[in-house]
Amino acid sequence: MAKTTWDNLVFESPYLAVVTAKQLLQEGQMTEAYSLLESLEESMGRSERRGVSSQLTRLMLHVIKWKCQPEKPSASCVISIRSARREIAESQREMPSLNRDFFNSIWDKCFAAAKQDARDEMGKKAEITALSWDEVFKQKYTIWEDDDFSD
Repeated sequence: MAKTTWDNLVFESPYLAVVTAKQLLQEGQMTEAYSLLESLEESMGRSERRGVSSQLTRLMLHVIKWKCQPEKPSASCVISIRSARREIAESQREMPSLNRDFFNSIWDKCFAAAKQDARDEMGKKAEITALSWDEVFKQKYTIWEDDDFSD
């Protein structure tokens, strides 16, 4: 079958794609099975990258809000930062290609989207021109003076 047929199957039902690949392997159709598995791998990678991009945008949004509204730190902001960091780290463990180079490739796009979302949430323009890696992934954000938990 053509690659586009496998791509369509993967899009419609990843589970059915796996079942079909298993059947192809059992029938000795290695080339077809390999082609189908490649389509499945590409699809899963795209999905994971989109998810991480979304999490990075959410993380940046809350860091921007924290920096632009220091008088209004909130527990929900802290929780969102911690949650996004945790989800990104889990994705990186499952898919090592989501490395620093990948983040560098999406950084500006995510930052622009986060600034726009922050403007809409805060009701004012975010007067911030950039975020560093440390601000996004390392800096501690907490509302508790005695917070001894790590992010």
